Amino acid sequence: MKLIRTCLAVLFLVFCVMGLRAQAKSDAKSLKAVRFGKLWDAKGKLWTNAIVIVDGDRIRSVTTDLSAIPPGAEIIDLSKYTGLPGLIDAHTHMTMYTDETPGEPMLKQLTSNPPAVELFLARKGAMRTLEAGVTTVRDLGADQYLDIAMRDLINRGEMIGPRMFVCGYGLYITNTPYKPGMNPPAGGIADGVPEVLKSLRQQVAAGADVIKMYASTGTDDDVTGFQTYSYEEIKAAVDAAHQFGKKIAIHSYGPDGARDAVRAGTDSLEHATDMDDATIQAMAKRGTFYVPTIDHNRYYIDNGDKIGYAKGYKEKLQAFIPRNLETARKAHKAGVKFAMGSDAIYTMFGENTRELSWFVKAGMTPEQALRTATKNAAELLGKEKELGAVAPGYFADLVAVEGDPTTDINVVLNNVKWVMKGGVIVVNKTKTEPH
Repeated sequence: MKLIRTCLAVLFLVFCVMGLRAQAKSDAKSLKAVRFGKLWDAKGKLWTNAIVIVDGDRIRSVTTDLSAIPPGAEIIDLSKYTGLPGLIDAHTHMTMYTDETPGEPMLKQLTSNPPAVELFLARKGAMRTLEAGVTTVRDLGADQYLDIAMRDLINRGEMIGPRMFVCGYGLYITNTPYKPGMNPPAGGIADGVPEVLKSLRQQVAAGADVIKMYASTGTDDDVTGFQTYSYEEIKAAVDAAHQFGKKIAIHSYGPDGARDAVRAGTDSLEHATDMDDATIQAMAKRGTFYVPTIDHNRYYIDNGDKIGYAKGYKEKLQAFIPRNLETARKAHKAGVKFAMGSDAIYTMFGENTRELSWFVKAGMTPEQALRTATKNAAELLGKEKELGAVAPGYFADLVAVEGDPTTDINVVLNNVKWVMKGGVIVVNKTKTEPH
């Protein structure tokens, strides 16, 4: 019996040692040392010869000391490139991807695709978004909660794509005529304060991360901006969202809906153009984020025929863009906080960061523009301690670009070479291999 006990004890110790070795091997495998020639960390520092130590899906440390690389760590040499935090697009429609099928307008494709097809196709846009260096998005409107499904599939590793924060259905007023027979209400439709509260609660119950509300007309080739929700309805939505611990994004192409959205306490204002000085000053004072989405109108001009817009759309959009840009210029000068949002839809995925060039046209330095897609956007998401910077404890979301993005914003638009999301390399257009 004593001999048996001794043998069992020895076996137990052997298994323990083997387990510890396996664990150590596993831990070493999860460690990566990413070397950059330069690194803009979004914390106010431009590093030279930086080394980012990645442990699992998080950043362990940032250093310039080669001896700080843990033994057994994979070394990824990107010393020819400049490192950035993973970028954040604060306004997308990830599930609304379409291919350019010849002879069939993209708008028709989008409305005729069954939900399963729509979600399956969305994987293409998700990959193109990553290739643009965007590792996180805020998605502001989808059909049949496809955005929630897509977010969850990505989080489970069943789909490759950016980290998603989603809204479910956006809230909007009735905009269709009465139809006889049984017609269940479309998702998101809400008229009056009670219905607004009910619809908002439905989005929360479905698992939305953020609330979206359409406070004016205007979308696609429609550049009108007539206010659709009253101040009382907007205020009810803002207060309810905040009671549930959710942030709210309010869409308004025109100045009136924007004014009431800011007054009601919205967290972000989408698209708004022709805002008066009082509204802009209120945004600066309150810390309201402005997501002007200027570039999506450029995309519509370039692709309107393929989308299926009616004649005359180009002239309307071409007249709207300068007004949108001028409003952004005034807001920047007044000290309003910006977050980059592309409003990517159809085939626009992969062009997400073109918005940054409009911010530079509006008076920002390239570094200020970069902050809108990193530090600022992370703050808008309420994730400023986990996203939008390269620092210990943050998610290991890293981008390598060729050139200096702090002096030329086009480097970010055109020269993304390598992308890591949560410690996993998802894009590699270099010849660099870990060793």
